[in-house]
Amino acid sequence: MEIQAAVLYAPHTPFVVETLELAPPQAGEVQVHVAAAGVCHSDWHLMTGATQHVLPVVPGHEGAGVVEAVGPGVTRVQPGDQVALSWAPSCGQCFYCLNDRPSLCATYVGPLWAGTMLDGTTRLSKAGQPIYHFSGLACFADHIVVPEICCVPMAPGVPPSVMALIGCAVTTGVGAVLNTARVRPGSSVAIYGAGGVGLSALMGARLAGASRLIVVDVVAGKLALAREFGATDTLLAGPEVPAAIRALTGGRGADYVFEAVGVPAIQEQCLAAARPGGMVVLTGIAPMGSGTNFPGALLTRQEKTVTGSYYGTANPARDFPLLADLYAQGRLDLNRLVTQTYPLTAINEAYADMLAGRVARGVLVF
Repeated sequence: MEIQAAVLYAPHTPFVVETLELAPPQAGEVQVHVAAAGVCHSDWHLMTGATQHVLPVVPGHEGAGVVEAVGPGVTRVQPGDQVALSWAPSCGQCFYCLNDRPSLCATYVGPLWAGTMLDGTTRLSKAGQPIYHFSGLACFADHIVVPEICCVPMAPGVPPSVMALIGCAVTTGVGAVLNTARVRPGSSVAIYGAGGVGLSALMGARLAGASRLIVVDVVAGKLALAREFGATDTLLAGPEVPAAIRALTGGRGADYVFEAVGVPAIQEQCLAAARPGGMVVLTGIAPMGSGTNFPGALLTRQEKTVTGSYYGTANPARDFPLLADLYAQGRLDLNRLVTQTYPLTAINEAYADMLAGRVARGVLVF
């Protein structure tokens, strides 16, 4: 079938919205009519070259929609189901899956980075030439074919834009707080970055009962937004921020520091902002090949912990519906995250708004 999709042909060039061919789902695959897709930095890293990927590619890894058709052997979903999409398919049988760490499953890493479906082939093409899928989803398109394991059925009544954000930003941010760090009630939390992931971490920290909620960003408008989300203190980014965080936390530093930017220099500053015995949680994806300097002597003497959090240490099949339920109860204000919606044809405008800090999260709607 013919579809409309945004294609990246080369780094440092705009997305091109054009007509592609989408092949029907094969065994273990599902065709989804996309309803919403989040505008995320991870896809932008393809454009800058910070993330290296086979091209041309259809980006988009934060999506939701309705199942249209299923391939042979599919039992997880059926046509008409509303689904949020996970960009981290897992096998369910390896060491990590059996120990509730499916985001670390390496079974399908090869085909995902090759830009294919799990069988090593693509479903996207143009004039007979393959177009590659980003993260197994390629949801910057009005229709997609994805692995069955990437589809998480969701209860009726959750808006598509909210489901899409649960598919990445919300799970990454809230999960980093609740699953990775396991923030304790009454603790102090500092969050670097007030985008979709950082604001989700802020909501997660409030849910966990943290008492001091400090948000750092380079854009003053984003700090105003963070205050609306419940930040007790906001700081404009700069070299003096760790000292300011220590001043706000009795001279010690924050109990937990979350980095949601993916910049090595900021990751290093996070270590200085954490108290002795505190924890730094890295959720941002730094450019491939970059390095971050964490002095070993300081880590030892001050007993600071630095840990990564990939996809919020989540189990999507369990956590997506849980987060949707917290949203339905009014305990996660996910509607507020959706600052602006765009048609697919305005994808380059959506990324311009993201880079200028004009939105918490932009969402493409179909």
